Amino acid sequence: MKISVIGAGYLGATHAICMASLGHEVVVVDVDSEKIALLKGGTLPFFEPGLSELLSSVLETKTISFTTDITAISECAINFLCIGTPQNREGIAADLSALERAFDSVLSVAKSDSIIVGKSTVPVGTAQRLARELSNKKSDTTLNWNPEFLREGHAVADTFEPNRIVIGALAPSDARVLADFYRSFSPNTPQFITNFPTAELVKVAANAFLATKISFINAMSEIADATGADVTVLADAIGIDDRIGRKFLGAGIGFGGGCLPKDIRAFLARADELGLGESLAFLQEFDLINQRARSRAVAVALKELGNPKGKKVAILGAAFKPESDDVRDSPALEIAQTLAALGADVVVNDPRALASAAEKVPDLTYEESITQTLQGAELTMLLTEWNEYRSLDPEKVIGLVKTPTLFDGRNVLDVGKWQTAGWKLLALGRSL
Repeated sequence: MKISVIGAGYLGATHAICMASLGHEVVVVDVDSEKIALLKGGTLPFFEPGLSELLSSVLETKTISFTTDITAISECAINFLCIGTPQNREGIAADLSALERAFDSVLSVAKSDSIIVGKSTVPVGTAQRLARELSNKKSDTTLNWNPEFLREGHAVADTFEPNRIVIGALAPSDARVLADFYRSFSPNTPQFITNFPTAELVKVAANAFLATKISFINAMSEIADATGADVTVLADAIGIDDRIGRKFLGAGIGFGGGCLPKDIRAFLARADELGLGESLAFLQEFDLINQRARSRAVAVALKELGNPKGKKVAILGAAFKPESDDVRDSPALEIAQTLAALGADVVVNDPRALASAAEKVPDLTYEESITQTLQGAELTMLLTEWNEYRSLDPEKVIGLVKTPTLFDGRNVLDVGKWQTAGWKLLALGRSL
């Protein structure tokens, strides 16, 4: 099938490359000519495990093409809108301007009887509004809303084997073509055919629930710090209850990235617009808990360092999560920035995110070598749980640092192993 993907960012490029690898003829359109040139040359503008190899493969088979020319989609049967909806600079609502421009561009050239599929995360009510616009301008074109549920670091697997497919449409019959499209390569995935508002809400509700679990356990870690309890044992004990579950009960420095924080804020803004702000007021506190976790980490560092001026702090991790080079709203990078602003000599290491971190925060010191990062450090802070850091041998690296004190910001290390090797461990919500 000939399909198009509008938007060559993380979502769009991933979706396009994976679909092309299945044999579909895929046209990718983006207004960013530099990004298009990179992809044409076989280079991803971001890191995602396994995707670079797939890109090389589909370029060889010529099942994918990249362009800035929107007219290239004129013969496509399905047009996927994969446009970012960042937080508005003037508030917490989602900025839909790029999405709306892309939608209008697709409408101007899409062929009759084609399908436009929105995959962007949007405030509830957006799809219904766009459907009205579509019916006025191009009544023979169908709109579906099909939210994505990709996890950075696992996006290829999540594309080929999604745990659910949600399709919003004006009528169930409008979703048949897209449902069959997904069923052709993922026949056992549960499909939910529903209306537009439900499809939009599924995405933001899922993100809000995940943020709720993370924020809850971080709130418990504050109580644990005040009472001497151990938040990791607490999480294990309550997580064994299958009504609760252990996933997303990892206490630490909180969540970040380009989705969860801004989606929660946009959800709050939309609730206010609907006159239902009180219904989601609890999410405001979760946002504050998440920010407070970062401040607590800085406080732990300052308590250990005393006057931080001129003292070397080794930061292990810049990305908001492992297996990603995404530093958007990264707790690790914010903590590093704060300590540097207070006068510490901060050196940041990350297996993949140094370039994106340096672009966002150019005034920090970045080091590719873990050995050089640790050399002479008076405090080491593990802030992104990369396997490279989790597998460090504490006996081998203790000789590198000036002071063997390590803050485990993700509560992932074997405490006994590090303490036996002579390290002092610090964490949030734990008395170590």
